[in-house]
Amino acid sequence: MTPKICVIDDDTIYQFTTKKIISNAGIKGEVLIFSDAENALEFFSTESENRDNLPDIIFLDINMPFMDGWQFLDAFAKIVPRFPKSIEVFLVSSSVDEADTDRAAKIPLISGYIFKPFTKEKLLESLSRIQS
Repeated sequence: MTPKICVIDDDTIYQFTTKKIISNAGIKGEVLIFSDAENALEFFSTESENRDNLPDIIFLDINMPFMDGWQFLDAFAKIVPRFPKSIEVFLVSSSVDEADTDRAAKIPLISGYIFKPFTKEKLLESLSRIQS
């Protein structure tokens, strides 16, 4: 399996461990890392029509400075119609606040909600949702 994976999270330790989990799971695809949602949004706006540069799946942190995951999703939803392929979006958070999970469940763009810590099992389960 060679999916292109995007991680949007401001925590460098989480970024590192997620890349390790992906590698240890035998996933050979490219991993895009963004430390803030604004840079990720700029990338998606610029590459919105370039199928080869777009990821197959996004793991998005909710709690980030400047632009949080919710704000990213609001802006991301406006450019999604331009994408030449579908992208699975999973929220990843240490928050067990029911308000967050309820809010996520009401957003059609979100494929799932993953509670940290991120694991190989959670990765593989998420990747099984990618449409070929």
